[in-house]
Amino acid sequence: MEPNVPLVIPEVNPQAAAAHQGIIANPNCTTILMAVAVFPLHQVQPIQRIVAATYQSASGAGARAMEEVKVQAQAILQGQEPVAEIFPYPLAFNLFPHNSKLNEQGYCEEEMKMVNETRKIFGTLDLRITATCVRVPILRAHSEAINLEFEYPFSVAQAREVIRNAPGVRLVEDWSANYFPMPIEASGQDDVLVGRIRQDISNPRGLELWLCGDQVRKGAALNAIQIAELLVKKNLLKPAVALTN
Repeated sequence: MEPNVPLVIPEVNPQAAAAHQGIIANPNCTTILMAVAVFPLHQVQPIQRIVAATYQSASGAGARAMEEVKVQAQAILQGQEPVAEIFPYPLAFNLFPHNSKLNEQGYCEEEMKMVNETRKIFGTLDLRITATCVRVPILRAHSEAINLEFEYPFSVAQAREVIRNAPGVRLVEDWSANYFPMPIEASGQDDVLVGRIRQDISNPRGLELWLCGDQVRKGAALNAIQIAELLVKKNLLKPAVALTN
């Protein structure tokens, strides 16, 4: 969040990279996945408010956390008590609110990253955002339920067309089969999978969507590589480093 350090997602704000002074920051994984999916809609009609709920996999805490979930699952299936060492509580067959530090308002650090980073990346510091981040017993790839509010109604048909043609995302919808993005299919993929785009029945200016994305790839390493490629392509190379938080 340093004002003189660009926070870059190449599909969203590549122009920000030009202002670097030797350091470029890689946004948080949940921020990246959400921003890639909703920024194309924001370009058509500015978003007024975002309500996000995340379902975050064990891989967000590293390879040891993924292994811990496997061991816990085996223990439970064998009638034994699961042991938690990486996470504060057993994650196998369980879920809990994100375990990062809470602020005085009751929001955890992960949730505030989504709020503050999205505002900085979109260049809209008064954008209204709220988030609830949850750890779920998935090995890899995060999922997010997103509610968007616009100034005027945004048709579902137009939203689908925008997402279908946006870089870094793939529309995944088969309404007849009730088939939409799943973390098991997003794992190992570069694209953020987006689907179940629908009208918010409580708000004529609202849209709902569901997304899944591999936070090890687009949520972390791939985004950093894309920043490096951007620097080379645009001849912006100074002594620059992409940092992942």
